[in-house]
Amino acid sequence: MDEKALIRQWNEMRSQIITSQVAPALVLIAILVVAAYDKFDTASDSAKFFALGVAAVTGFLATISQYAAIREAEALLIDLRKVDKPTALTSKIADSRGLLSLSAIAIIAFDIAMFALVTWAILG
Repeated sequence: MDEKALIRQWNEMRSQIITSQVAPALVLIAILVVAAYDKFDTASDSAKFFALGVAAVTGFLATISQYAAIREAEALLIDLRKVDKPTALTSKIADSRGLLSLSAIAIIAFDIAMFALVTWAILG
């Protein structure tokens, strides 16, 4: 791949990470609204566990997608480092390994924290 194709691929992977956050965000908004109106207090246990399951599955699938994109982006950084006469942008992207690692750690940490808060909101 040439430099422009690698940068285009980099941008697609970043977009994939961002896009994969849409569905979980919508689920979280729905749970927030239901919890804000205290609807989980009167909901049946099966409805609560269903909501918890939907949140867990949606978040888990998004996490897998995000983590896969990060792993592929790490390989892409190796290819970007091999470009002859890289532009300033290519060099900057190629030096993004630390940010990718931080993103992978943050995704897992925030997912665990968010699931704990969702569980608290649903089950009380």
